[in-house]
Amino acid sequence: MLATWVALTVLVLAPAALPEHWQYYVYSPASVGLWMLAMLVAPVVVCFVKWPWIRSGGG
Repeated sequence: MLATWVALTVLVLAPAALPEHWQYYVYSPASVGLWMLAMLVAPVVVCFVKWPWIRSGGG
């Protein structure tokens, strides 16, 4: 779950390396809203999908 949040955080920070006129489109309200939704939903989905692995102790 931590890896999912780290990946999403890196993805939101990565466009900072793009030219400034592109950043408006990347950081538009719609894309930020989708990113925030992903931050809430993705860890739950990952835990649901990986539940057998989590229950077994990762082995």
